[in-house]
Amino acid sequence: MEKIASFTVNHLDLYPGIYVSRKDNVNGNVITTFDLRMTKPNDEPVMNTAEIHTIEHIGATFLRNHKEYASKTIYFGPMGCRTGFYLILAGDYESKDIVTLITEMYEFIRDFEGDIPGASPRDCGNYLDLNLGMAKYLAKRYLDNTLYSIDEKRLVYPK
Repeated sequence: MEKIASFTVNHLDLYPGIYVSRKDNVNGNVITTFDLRMTKPNDEPVMNTAEIHTIEHIGATFLRNHKEYASKTIYFGPMGCRTGFYLILAGDYESKDIVTLITEMYEFIRDFEGDIPGASPRDCGNYLDLNLGMAKYLAKRYLDNTLYSIDEKRLVYPK
């Protein structure tokens, strides 16, 4: 079997950032998958499931209600390795095209107050595994350490 594209990325040289993971053509339409890498793989501790789950709930709610990207959002969810998230958008994008969107989303998560969207047994299959405080901390960390000063090295996968 051939390696899938995400396993060909050099994770030893990968830093937190926003990367185009892949582009696919679906019935003549391009969809772009982004790698929203929040921690340095194999170097920093991975995120715990409760905060990942919280970021997923709040981030997906933000994206699905965004005035420009709601209709373009196909998927937002965590990576199995717990170092970041995948975002799939309808359209042909580069990483730099969504820096503002991702910054807005993580500011929304950092500043979120109140009940976590979908945090009930009716709405979620594991509604008790949420941690708003840690989700806000990780959102702030990603903003301060990566998004507010993002450069080319954190927008294009390392060779």
